[in-house]
Amino acid sequence: MRRLLHALPLACLLLILWLVLNDSLSAGHLVLGTVIALVLALLAPILRPVRARLSHPLVALRLAGHVAADIARSNRDVGRIILRGHPPGARPGLLDIPLRIRDPHGLTALACIVTFTPGTVWAGHDPERNVLTLHVLDLSDPEGLTRIIQDRYERPLMEIFE
Repeated sequence: MRRLLHALPLACLLLILWLVLNDSLSAGHLVLGTVIALVLALLAPILRPVRARLSHPLVALRLAGHVAADIARSNRDVGRIILRGHPPGARPGLLDIPLRIRDPHGLTALACIVTFTPGTVWAGHDPERNVLTLHVLDLSDPEGLTRIIQDRYERPLMEIFE
C-alpha cells in the first residue's frame, strides 16, 4: 500500500498527460490512462536504481539563481551576436573541461545547465577521463569558461549531490 501511495503523484501526472495528449475525457480513456499510469508509476523505481540524495537546499537555491542570471546574460549575448554578428576575436569551438563530479544526477544537472544556457551545448562526456566536451558559440576565453563551469556549476552540484 505504501508503494502505491509513493507512486500516486507520478501516476496522476501521467494520467493527466495521457488525457491531454488524447484530447478526450471519455470513460475508456480514463480507465486505460489510469491503468497505464499506475503500471508505469509502479515500475518507474526499477528504472532508477541510483537514488538522488538532495542535500544543502540553500546551495541548490543559490545555484538556481546563478543559472537563471547566466541564462539571461547569455540570451542577451547571443542576441547581440545574432543581430550584430560575431565580435572581433570571437570564434565558435569545442572545449574540453576536466570534471571532478561523478554522481550521475549531478552530471545530468550539469548537462541541463550547460545546454539550457544559450551559446553552449554539452557535446560529450568521456566517463573514463571524466572530461566534458562543450561546444561554445564564443570561445574567446576558454580558461574563463572552464573556471565558470568548474566553480560556478560543478562545485555547488558536488555539494548538493555528493
